[in-house]
Amino acid sequence: MPASILRHSVHSPARSSSARFREMPPQSLLISLLADVVVLLHLTFVLFVVFGGWLVLRWPRLAWVHLPAAAWGAAVEFGGWVCPLTYLEDWLRNGGGASADRLDFVGRSLLPLLYPPGLSRSSQVWLGLGVIAINLLFYWQAWHRGIHCSSVGRRSDP
Repeated sequence: MPASILRHSVHSPARSSSARFREMPPQSLLISLLADVVVLLHLTFVLFVVFGGWLVLRWPRLAWVHLPAAAWGAAVEFGGWVCPLTYLEDWLRNGGGASADRLDFVGRSLLPLLYPPGLSRSSQVWLGLGVIAINLLFYWQAWHRGIHCSSVGRRSDP
């Protein structure tokens, strides 16, 4: 067996990731875990921005929270801004001593969803338009349901 194949089979990404965590001091491990929590919160917020209109169909009062979140999400994409959660995550990663080449689940699976490789300005504009289009569909449906439900319960006076 060639040495390169043996080296890759012995040092799998999962093993090197767990070995890296065992070598980290407890404070760095805690900061790295906090950074992972921020990534999970960030991803949850992005999903809420995109699909929160669907939740509004079930809980209409949620629109008071969702509309500002969706407006913020679209504005970040249109403006080419960086979300403050990204700065917080980077600050925690640098403080926690986590490496840039994340080989754990968060690094392999979640970070590419938040920060797609090759994201361009035109892609960001399309993402912003997508946020608006998806939510317009949900809010149109919620509005239509509201009108239909309110007219069904009324009685016409003779």
